[in-house]
Amino acid sequence: MHYLLMYELAPDYLARRGEFRNEHLKLAWEAEQRGEIVIAGALADPADYAVLLFTGDSPEVAERFAKADPYVTEGLVQSWIVRPWTTVVGKDAATPVRPE
Repeated sequence: MHYLLMYELAPDYLARRGEFRNEHLKLAWEAEQRGEIVIAGALADPADYAVLLFTGDSPEVAERFAKADPYVTEGLVQSWIVRPWTTVVGKDAATPVRPE
């Protein structure tokens, strides 16, 4: 199953992220190496949200990531939510559905 971790970024996110970016990226790359994060990044123009795609059996991995992420703990993220995402098209779709 896929899960989207969505961050609503603070207005001063770009100004403050430098201080915490290395620790955040270390946490993210470690999660990727464990096979938890598929892809992740911030939206641009404006940089007001970030989206991280997780794979797993439950939303717990994404929730644990958010709770440990310095962007969250240091207030660069105003709010976050984890949502299940039913992926049906593409080579990495969790539940592929093909036309008949």
